[in-house]
Amino acid sequence: QASQEELKAAYRRLCMLYHPDKHRDPELKTQAERLFNLVHQAYEVLSDPQTRAIYDIYGRRGLEMEGWEVVERKRTPAEIREEFERLQREREERRLQQRTNPKGTISVGIDATDLFDRYDEEYEDVPGSSFPQIEINKMHISQSIEAPLTATDTAILSGNLSTQNGNGGGSINLALRRVTSAKGWGELEFGAGDLQGPLFGLKIFRNLTPRCFITTNCALQFSSRGIRPGLTTVLARNLDKNTMGYLQWRWGIQSAMNTSIVRDTKTSHFTMALQLGIPHSFVMVSYQHKFQDEDQTRVKGSLKAGFFGTIVEYGAERKISRHSILGATVSVGVPQGVSLKIKLNRASQTYFFPVHLTDQLLPSAVFYATVGPLVIYFAMHRLIIKPYLRAQKERELEKQRENTASDILQKKQEAEAAVRLMQESVRRIIEAEEARMGLIVVNAWYGKFVNDNSRKNEKVKVIDVTVPLQCLVKDSKLILTEASKAGLPGFYDPCVGEEKSLKVLYQFRGVLHQVMSADNEALRIPKQSHRIDADG
Repeated sequence: QASQEELKAAYRRLCMLYHPDKHRDPELKTQAERLFNLVHQAYEVLSDPQTRAIYDIYGRRGLEMEGWEVVERKRTPAEIREEFERLQREREERRLQQRTNPKGTISVGIDATDLFDRYDEEYEDVPGSSFPQIEINKMHISQSIEAPLTATDTAILSGNLSTQNGNGGGSINLALRRVTSAKGWGELEFGAGDLQGPLFGLKIFRNLTPRCFITTNCALQFSSRGIRPGLTTVLARNLDKNTMGYLQWRWGIQSAMNTSIVRDTKTSHFTMALQLGIPHSFVMVSYQHKFQDEDQTRVKGSLKAGFFGTIVEYGAERKISRHSILGATVSVGVPQGVSLKIKLNRASQTYFFPVHLTDQLLPSAVFYATVGPLVIYFAMHRLIIKPYLRAQKERELEKQRENTASDILQKKQEAEAAVRLMQESVRRIIEAEEARMGLIVVNAWYGKFVNDNSRKNEKVKVIDVTVPLQCLVKDSKLILTEASKAGLPGFYDPCVGEEKSLKVLYQFRGVLHQVMSADNEALRIPKQSHRIDADG
């Protein structure tokens, strides 16, 4: 966003710094010529609105294309950007047509009631009865893929298989969805299974107002008992920026009316619902707290009470890798008993393991269901997950360093040459600043600092940037914008792919100041808040 005046001022300053005629030493003169040519090339591109627009969009590759094949030379910057956005939309449509967006769920139900509620008296003579019997009593597998046909039409193919206590079945569904306008879409669904007959459905979504929408789903299920129709309608409205209200009416085999309020903020998620229906009526309240940490930790709790009984649930989930989230929930209810539900989300796949521990409310079952997963998680995180992620990050950084080694070496040589060329200018700047008791950079370092004791084994990787920073001082002020400082004259990246900071010790009006700034953070000195307390 730099203006033409700012570009000219920077160009003049760098030309004065790198002009070959200002350096008599043959080696410095050669280095100055190379840097002076780079500055001149950059100014030629950025001072022309058309070439600047091409560079902003396509980078150096766009400038190197012969005959301006990328875009007509006579176009304005606005037209160039419009052309780029059009090409980007076309590429996005092609990617959309190639994407299938697979989603899947695998659920394995485990019966572990023998751990806490055994029939010792009746089966004490049965071989193997001394060991608790843990069984898999049900399984469910579902998978779906989306196939974009056009920009507005999508085909969705899904299927599922279920088994419980030796009996099971499956079904397959095909849905065709069309976006009719910016306000709505419609979907036709066809399905068949071995336990149920053919299914025909129609689903419609429509935005009624910018804050309100409605969804209607009609279905006809054919079976040996005849045709069973069903209808579900949901009306939703934004009550405020973070709160949604829902009204649902369902008619068919399990008719019910449901109303709910959902409030979702950056730090919490709250749901309250009330349902009146056949056979289930209930009231439910749930709350989830979102911690603002890099692992995206969340803790949650809920209470559900109705004709079926009362259930209290509590649990937590946490991100364990870039694409994986692990969660565990303890469910305590009457008459349901105690269960532990473990869930792993890996990209678009979900693995769910509900473990039924006891049919009764036993304190021992609640205790082990709560403490057991925590102990196992922290042990695995410390012994397996953390070392694995650390090794994976090191491999990625090493690969990135190898790919950029030649480029970084060139940048380092350019930075070192620039520092040598700055020496005379810096000497004059320091003399002027000393005369007015102004800003003098005593020491400055850029790179990776290790201040945390937990990272004391990591290596510090910094470079001395005292001279380049002093060269940027003008009228006792130093102003750096919100951009990576690796691109400043005399700088280079000493630790590719790692977090970097700039640490500056400077003197202003005879008083020492110190500041540390993040790589992409804007910096303006001098500041009173940077002053070092003499008593400290």
